[in-house]
This record gives sequence, C-alpha cells and structure tokens, in this order.
Amino acid sequence: MAKERPDVDNYFMNIARVVSSRSTCLRRNVGSVIVRGKQIVSTGYNGAPQGMSHCLDIGCAREGVPSGERSELCRGAHAEQNAINFSARYGISIEGSTVYSTHLPCSWCAKSILNAGIIRVVFFEDYPDAQSKELLSLIKLQRIKGYSSIPI
Repeated sequence: MAKERPDVDNYFMNIARVVSSRSTCLRRNVGSVIVRGKQIVSTGYNGAPQGMSHCLDIGCAREGVPSGERSELCRGAHAEQNAINFSARYGISIEGSTVYSTHLPCSWCAKSILNAGIIRVVFFEDYPDAQSKELLSLIKLQRIKGYSSIPI
C-alpha cells in the first residue's frame, strides 16, 4: 500500500502551523516559513521582540480592540516580520522566495514582503485587511483552502 505524501505547499503550510505554536500572542497564533528552492531559509512567529515581556505573561495591550484595528498598540512583531528580520540579521537572501503563512499577511507585512523581493505568498486563514490583498496582488497570492493538516 502506497503512503500518501503531502504536496509541497501542504508540507510547508504544516510546518508554518507548527511554527505558529511558538507564538506568544493572546489573540492570534501566526507562523511563517520562507522557502527558496524547496528549502526553508527562515521561520518566524508573532510575539514580543527579544528582551520584552511576552503578552502571555503580562496581557495584551490591545485588549477589547476589534481585530484589524489599532495595530500600532500591539507590542508584538508579526510572524512575517520576524522571518524577514531573521534573514536580514544572518545575511540570508530571500529574493525570489515564497512565504507560507498560516494567515493572510497584514498590509504592513505585505509591504515588507514586497520590499524583500518575495514573489509568492501562500496562506490558509483570511485576515480582514483589503489593502493587504491589493498590495499582494502585485505578486502571486494563493490561498490554500482546507489544506491537508498532518496530526502533530
């Protein structure tokens, strides 16, 4: 009996889901994986910057604020930002790569994705940010609907 293997997109999306489990955000757990040539070059999850207290420990600065509003209050860095920043910090080129994210990147992350030279974004869960979709329409944006989740 032949074993069913996940396709490449589902494989990396499942890894992004595992990365999201490291999130320190109380509102949404997001994971991102940057891939070039079918190789992972960087990962990131959302949470407070290095050296700052985690929202898990001290609470959310956006408590009671609706999703998609007043993002400037958030003390956390987004998963896509962290993955891009890690690449820059260690001199890893991500130009021409694909980012797999558990959620549609927000408009701030979309701008960073475009400026980093990432050419494809694959995501699973939507996010209420019309500007993000408009920005990411400049590159290949693909939503995976009902991806094959591998039990962890």
